[in-house]
Amino acid sequence: MKTRITELFGIEHPIIQGGMHYVGFAEMAAAVSEAGGLGIITGLTQKTPEGLRKEIRRCREMTKKPFGVNLTFLPAVTPPDYPGFVRTIIEEGIKIVETAGNNPSQVMPFFKEAGVKVIHKCTSVRHSLKAEAVGCDAVSVDGFECGGHPGEDDVPNFILLPRAAEELKIPFVASGGMADGRSLVAAMALGAEGMNMGTRFIATKEAPVHPNVKEALLKATELDTRLVMRPLRNTERVLNNAGVAKILEKEKQLGAGIKFEDILNEVAGVYPKVMVEGDMEAGAWSCGMVAGLIHDVPTVKELIDRIMREADEIISKRLASAIRA
Repeated sequence: MKTRITELFGIEHPIIQGGMHYVGFAEMAAAVSEAGGLGIITGLTQKTPEGLRKEIRRCREMTKKPFGVNLTFLPAVTPPDYPGFVRTIIEEGIKIVETAGNNPSQVMPFFKEAGVKVIHKCTSVRHSLKAEAVGCDAVSVDGFECGGHPGEDDVPNFILLPRAAEELKIPFVASGGMADGRSLVAAMALGAEGMNMGTRFIATKEAPVHPNVKEALLKATELDTRLVMRPLRNTERVLNNAGVAKILEKEKQLGAGIKFEDILNEVAGVYPKVMVEGDMEAGAWSCGMVAGLIHDVPTVKELIDRIMREADEIISKRLASAIRA
């Protein structure tokens, strides 16, 4: 399948693996790229620029196909060494970067000079237009269904994607609720040039996470995610568990006066406990409503091949026959 996204990034299939904390290691990125999609290493999971450099080199030992690096810009008490991460990405010859969080305008000149293609994650049309204006080559449009941070507008993809198509000149992919061939065809019908999957890729054999995480996704339904940190205007969609229940209870009790420090134990340092140790009750970890569409744990190649086969059948048989009729 050929779209502006496959052409832009030099990939076979218009499927991108989004950056995911403690999931986007070399194994994950390489598996997706080898299967014809675009794998992404999560930059800030590596604590230092030198750690990222080692992870990039490790990924290159696993695949010769294109892969990228996610760099998320968020306010922090102790900010990451962003200049160091940007420098490492450029020095290691990475040509595709997925940015997220705050506006990436400060780093765009460095990436542009180095010939790096930038796709920015956005949860609204206005943010997508800003990304286009600052020079991003593409955007990942995240609907309200997505795991992680869906923004504060609560607009689902059935509205957000066609609105993005009405406004944007650069290509975009759909993110949030993406799981199979139906997702891909629907996203493209609404104006996207491909799709970004996060949660679905966690439930694959190559995903470097504890088996408990994959089992939790198999058991979950579309009703099992929760929105936390809404009073802080830092909304995150997560899989429900005991730690999340504590957050929601604190939010209910403290109301508008809640501070991040009040939920620190259920948010900070949770990812290693969940993804590495398999403690599924530890606290908040990003998970999309798409969990309701996850019924197996295939290899990455099996998953991507199945998606493309389903998409082809939907387009060439079901939709074609409807047109003929």
